This record gives sequence, C-alpha cells and structure tokens, in this order.
Amino acid sequence: MTSVRKVSKISSGTPTVDGGGVSLLRVIGQNNRLDPFLMLDEFRSDNPDDYIEGFPSHPHRGFETVTYMLAGIMEHQDHKGNKGLLTPGSIQWMTAGRGIIHSEMPKQENGLMQGFQLWINASIGYYYKITFKPRYQDIPPERIPVVSEVNGSKVKVLAGKYKDVTGPVSGIETEPIYLDVELVPGSTFSEEIPVGHSAFVYVFKGSCKFGPSQQQREVGQSNMAVLDGGAGETSMEAFSEKGCRFLLVSAKPINEPIEQYGPFVMNTKQELMQAFDDYQNGRF
Repeated sequence: MTSVRKVSKISSGTPTVDGGGVSLLRVIGQNNRLDPFLMLDEFRSDNPDDYIEGFPSHPHRGFETVTYMLAGIMEHQDHKGNKGLLTPGSIQWMTAGRGIIHSEMPKQENGLMQGFQLWINASIGYYYKITFKPRYQDIPPERIPVVSEVNGSKVKVLAGKYKDVTGPVSGIETEPIYLDVELVPGSTFSEEIPVGHSAFVYVFKGSCKFGPSQQQREVGQSNMAVLDGGAGETSMEAFSEKGCRFLLVSAKPINEPIEQYGPFVMNTKQELMQAFDDYQNGRF
C-alpha cells in the first residue's frame, strides 16, 4: 500500500513584467526552483495594455518552454521560418536545445489573455542542452484528451498518464506529467506520481486541500504547493469543498548544476559565455 505525498511548502506568485511589458505572475523563479522546474508564469488579463506588446524576438538555449493557453491567441515565429498560432486550450512544448530565436505575440487587441509558461531544465548528459536540434510539439485543443469523472469533475491530460489515458506530449527526457484538473464542489482527486519525481500543484481557481486525509493543507487561488514524497509515497490526493481548478505537474529531476542568465540555462559559466558568443555571432 502506498502513502500520500505531503505538502511541504505553499507559496504565492510575485507580480512582475517581462517581454515587451507583459504583466504576469511569477510562480516559480530563481528563488524557489524545484528541479527540473526553472520558472512558471501565469498571465491573465483582459486589459490589452497588460499583454499587447507580447514577447518580441529573444533567444533560448538549454531548456524547454511549455506554453499552455486557456484564453486568447498567441502567434509564434522563429528565426528558422517556423510559424503558428497558439489558440485557447492548446499547448506548445518547445525544446530549445542548442539554440532558437523566437517571438510570441498576441493576435488580438481586446479580450481575455490567459495561460501559463513553464520552463523545464534539460540535461547535458542527454545532449539536449548543447547539441540537440530545436523541436516543437504544437498540440491543438482537439488532440488533448479530457477525462470526465462521474461526479462532474474533469481532467485534461496534456502530458504523462492519468488512469488509462495518455497525453499527446511525448519524447521528453524528464518524463513529465502535466494535468489540468477541475474539481466540482465536494469532490476528490488522486493521481499516481513516480517515485523520485519532483511535483507541485498550482491553484488558479477556487481553493483545494492537498495531502493525506489527516494532514491536508488548504491551497488558495494563485498559490503553489510543493508535494514532497519519501520512500513509497507515490500518490497525491486532493479535496475541494467549494470547487477548484489547478495544474498538477511532476517530472524527473536533472540533478545537474545550473548557471542561468536570462534565456540561457547552462551548467557552467564557460557554457554561458559560449551561449552569448554563439548568439551574438549568428551561430544559433
């Protein structure tokens, strides 16, 4: 019999501005990383002044970006000529590898823009950091399976597996689970998480309790909870009295040193300097 992971830490996001002046909430950053997770931003606004400038052309090397749209439309372009639209309910999993220069720009002037961007570290041991050719997995909403529970709750499976349903994202070295869970009032939820995986939940609507029944902790809207797991603690449990919606994310740690400067995430300062040199001299 397995035991349930406990909530070890609850934290709230920090309002910040990034890109061309986009207002967002930074949930995970350099002060509270959780290997392999480097950053999690939530953007949510119906004021165009908060998002209209978007994220003009900028480079990435050494990690993966995961953009999940709930509302609004974002146009993606890169220096290799790739172009596409991120629509409501879609997810893009981009492996930057040895280097990409891209932009993410809103394609609307009014209305709600809401979604998340998660940064996941890549391992030099698996050659994803320096030599891997950049890759995209652009997945429209109709390809994302939704598990509808008898009690009315819903689970979108973006990556990994929930029950016998597998998400469309594949071939990721950290073997992630990425679920969008919507619980109706008075309902419960549970999911198996691999032993050794780092895991967190982020509540973006309502509130929910997480942990074993005798040690549950309440997590409110715009708060993240780290789910720690010791030996044999392979599951997580949630209960919501009034209803909630949250992201559940887990992945295998990289366990490598991190040297980061902005959009470059490497293992050593020398690799960082090389990334800048390659970018400035057109070798991306």
